[in-house]
Amino acid sequence: MAEEDKSNIIPINIEDEMRGAYIDYSMSVIISRALPDVRDGLKPVHRRVLFGMLDLGVNYNKAYKKSARIVGEVLGKYHPHGDSSVYDTMVRMAQDWSLRYPLVDGQGNFGSVDGDSPAAMRYTEARLKRIAEELLADINKNTVDFQPNFDDSLEEPTVLPGKFPNLLVNGSSGIAVGMATNMAPHNLSEVVDGTIAYIDNKEITVEELIKYVKAPDFPTGGIIYGYSGVRAALETGRGRVVMRAKAEIEAMPSGREQIIVTEIPYQVNKASMIEKTAALVNEKKIEGISDIRDESDRDGFRIVYELKRDAVANIVLNKLYKYTQLQTSFGVNNVALVKGRPQTLNLKDLIQYFVEHRHEVVIRRTQFELDEAEKRAHILLGYLIALDNLDEVINLIRSSRDPDTAKTGLMEKFGLSEIQAKAILEMRLQRLTGMEREKIQKEYDEVMALIDRLKEILEKEELRMGIIKDELLEMKDRYGDERRTAIEMVGDEFTMEDMIADDEMVITISHQGYIKRTPLVEYRTQGRGGVGSRGVTMKDDDFPEHLFVATAHNYLLIFTALGRVFWLKVYEIPEGGKVTKGRAIQNLINIEPSDSVRTVINVKNLSDADYINNNYIMMCTKLGTIKKTSLEAYSRPRTNGINAINVVEGDQLLSVSLTNGDNHIVIAKSKGKAIHFHESDVRPMGRNATGVKGVTREGADDIVVGMVAVSREDTNILVVSEKGYGKRSSIEDYRITKRGGKGVKTINITEKTGSLVAIKEVVDTDDLMIVNRSGITIRISVEVLRVMGRNTQGVRLIKLNDTDAIASVEKIEAIEEDEITEEGGEVDSENTSPEASDAENANNDEPQDE
Repeated sequence: MAEEDKSNIIPINIEDEMRGAYIDYSMSVIISRALPDVRDGLKPVHRRVLFGMLDLGVNYNKAYKKSARIVGEVLGKYHPHGDSSVYDTMVRMAQDWSLRYPLVDGQGNFGSVDGDSPAAMRYTEARLKRIAEELLADINKNTVDFQPNFDDSLEEPTVLPGKFPNLLVNGSSGIAVGMATNMAPHNLSEVVDGTIAYIDNKEITVEELIKYVKAPDFPTGGIIYGYSGVRAALETGRGRVVMRAKAEIEAMPSGREQIIVTEIPYQVNKASMIEKTAALVNEKKIEGISDIRDESDRDGFRIVYELKRDAVANIVLNKLYKYTQLQTSFGVNNVALVKGRPQTLNLKDLIQYFVEHRHEVVIRRTQFELDEAEKRAHILLGYLIALDNLDEVINLIRSSRDPDTAKTGLMEKFGLSEIQAKAILEMRLQRLTGMEREKIQKEYDEVMALIDRLKEILEKEELRMGIIKDELLEMKDRYGDERRTAIEMVGDEFTMEDMIADDEMVITISHQGYIKRTPLVEYRTQGRGGVGSRGVTMKDDDFPEHLFVATAHNYLLIFTALGRVFWLKVYEIPEGGKVTKGRAIQNLINIEPSDSVRTVINVKNLSDADYINNNYIMMCTKLGTIKKTSLEAYSRPRTNGINAINVVEGDQLLSVSLTNGDNHIVIAKSKGKAIHFHESDVRPMGRNATGVKGVTREGADDIVVGMVAVSREDTNILVVSEKGYGKRSSIEDYRITKRGGKGVKTINITEKTGSLVAIKEVVDTDDLMIVNRSGITIRISVEVLRVMGRNTQGVRLIKLNDTDAIASVEKIEAIEEDEITEEGGEVDSENTSPEASDAENANNDEPQDE
């Protein structure tokens, strides 16, 4: 007996057995559990739940049934696993924050976005959603294959017919063995449009399809931040989609600000997010928040972050994005089963496989309907034959001994088939009336017309594709809705620039950091000596500090006193009228509270390699240090800015110019001297360098007031003093020296003129925008100012009160359109005309080089 037992034992290699068993297990998980089918977008458990609910009769227009009853039905018939797996699946299909288009209509507690568990299945009820029945439509018309269930007692579908691309519309996620899938939901209307575009043109590219299916559309809304990851996901099937909460900054009656979040990223647990944010606030990792409240209710989300009085809302919001789940990413990995094999699929692949599946469903459904129609036509034809020979049929039946004899007699005498003969024998007597015969004839004609139509559909592919398109449009009309998730372009990605006119704008930045853009045409030219028009409304202790012109598509490079540089598109600056204050620049760039904007230059293009490698940023500090760096070093915009220059303690960055490598540099000091040297005297340096000496100061109070980079021969040097005097001189009056010298006199400084405050390069076609500290602006044409010697006092440019002073002087290009010119209403009592002022200073018009 022992010998016999030993002979039945087969020795095997354990490595081979483990390998084989694990591969079998892996394939089972991949195919039968974790990955969705590309055709209907469902995993087996989802498919079984929906089919089980259909089997149970819980349609969208029927009464709800207990969830426990539904779970039991699915467990007992199709899915022999734990009841929690079935119930959890059904619950998720009922949650409108989990599925973009829920498939189950739940009644009762089905959980919450805060992560609360649903009630037990004995307490909740459910039924199918109408859109789920679209996935199951025509399943009884031999449209899909069936397979035996786990005990071979019933049959279940291997796939659902699916009238719309559910995999694209609702997405899917799952972890198999050695692979995973994570597919984002999309907007049904967009997907239908894209599918129809593919049907119309099978050679359509993914890039063309993206015009229809723009990006994922998450059930919780939010914002897709950046498009490069979306494009990669749609083109390749893999990509990282960055999601942000929808947040707005609101002012409170107390004057403080608060951040209101109304939509959160997909799959974020709201309660957990708020809890973690509170912990970060307590740990001082996020500062500026005084209170966090969840004010969400049945009408929607509302999370309130109340800020401290000195907090800058934009900085706090950016920190929330950085450290909390207000910004998360969705890693798209489009892996699905194609003919039982896992594949990574792009947008076109997903649409193509759906259309192929739907095409097969339409063929099988049409064939089924044709077969049924032909069966019916066959019976109706038998009826008509019987009615045409009614007396003979009745006599034959009456004279027959039994039904079988009658059936055989009918078949032999009238050439009927067994089915026709049987149908005649089962016909009710009321069908023998004349009216009934007409009905039978009419039905027969209709069925024959239907048969012709169905045969035509089976013969012509374009008709089948037309049916698919019609059914898709029906789905769009019935279930389509607007996008919930907005798309926000960032960085150098495609933006809405094409929708924005490239108009000239006056950019105003105040001393306290308020910025706005105003169309240039709002400003009007005034005569020299006018009192000006009010251009900016400011607080009592604020005044405009930077004022210049740029076009809407330009990049602004914003340089701060501490030597950092930030990037901003002009059209991203809030627009305001001449008399509006603007918006705090901290809400647009992440500038530190202790820093301030010193100078801003506008650049037309940061992507042209030739342009950025052959242009330079020339920087000058208050203490006379100068530095030159290639524009290429500043061509990669970053949200938090970068170091532009290393500023030593006690110094500040003052002026920045864009140069071409062959410019002349003129630096002016407050005591009225200026130095002129060629740009080649300054070698290019790295971003973090400190620079070299540009000019020698004469005393601690002799500070640099400005620098100009001159590239044109016809340029004049314009200087303006603190008390409103100014003049322009030829650049040839300034002899070229080496950098680092003391310079020569550029304006005759007196008590009447005050210290030098500005230096600009100008030509006749330029205009000047002069702003004083009380907010009065005046715009005058440079051509009204006579060129005079550099050692003169100049002429009065703007009428000032005794307590007022010049705050900012900027040049702008003259507007070509007709301008409304206003003569100044009040002129200087000492200088009643430009000529008088010029005459007064004629005696000082002698050069005094030092």
